[in-house]
Amino acid sequence: MKIVFMGTPEYAAEALEALISAGHEVVAAVTQPDKAKGRSGNLLPPPVKVCAAKHGIPVLQPRRIKKAEAMEELKQYPAEIYIVAAFGQILSQEILDIPPRGCLNIHASLLPGYRGASPIQHVILNGEKKTGITIMQMDAGIDTGDILYRKEILIRDDDDYETLHDKLAVLGGQAITEALALLEQGKLIPEKQQEDLSSYAPLIGKEMGRLDLTQSAAALERRIRAMTPWPSAYTSYQGKKLKIWRAEPVFSVNTFGRRPGEILCTDKNSVTVAAGEGALRIYELQLEGRKRMTAHDFLLGVRMQPGEMLG
Repeated sequence: MKIVFMGTPEYAAEALEALISAGHEVVAAVTQPDKAKGRSGNLLPPPVKVCAAKHGIPVLQPRRIKKAEAMEELKQYPAEIYIVAAFGQILSQEILDIPPRGCLNIHASLLPGYRGASPIQHVILNGEKKTGITIMQMDAGIDTGDILYRKEILIRDDDDYETLHDKLAVLGGQAITEALALLEQGKLIPEKQQEDLSSYAPLIGKEMGRLDLTQSAAALERRIRAMTPWPSAYTSYQGKKLKIWRAEPVFSVNTFGRRPGEILCTDKNSVTVAAGEGALRIYELQLEGRKRMTAHDFLLGVRMQPGEMLG
């Protein structure tokens, strides 16, 4: 099938690679402009551009896809269908109407649940047991189009954003190639989304990494996993920012009369802190100005004492 592919990050690049491997003709890849990274400020291409260039696919990088000149350039690459995965710009109805078979989106949740920009983080935050990929016929709404195909995956208790993202990136490539095969056979049956079952997953910002230690230990541990590796979960210790990278909730520790955030005890491998309900046992952390390290290595240089406070 002749395709224009729209996407930007690694999640999208995985799907583009899968489409190419499946034998589809990708006539153009549309992605975001190169961005400055790091202290050097050097411009780095998005992963979709790197993948497309490797395969000799023309790359378009409009700052605003809705502008007339961007759409005219897009129309120079006739395709049966547009495939979209984490592109980063809203498509107008005029763009959605260009390809004869419309535009399909590779969305990283089981719609209608977790529409929006950050479904992977939110399923972890909310303690969901499964998630997946939905191939959706795009319309003018935000992830409101008809469901065409879905693939599910279980969420492990130790999955963080990074591990779940990588699994879903692979699953997205599998789902879109399977869905297109069915589409070509006329076997995809559109399914309207049930609005009463819908939920929204707004964009994650840095402030969402802040840990409210009055929450339960289970909720805190989920937030740590959802925010790893970015924007990272954090609190403070002795006036400095303290990132928490790996922890587990424990409920066998007596927290009666202890304040949320109070250090209960330390051992050679962990720091245990009272939460609003239960306690959080921390195994990896990072104090402002230092590198990420195990609790064992951290405690060699920082003498945390029971009764001290985090947050």
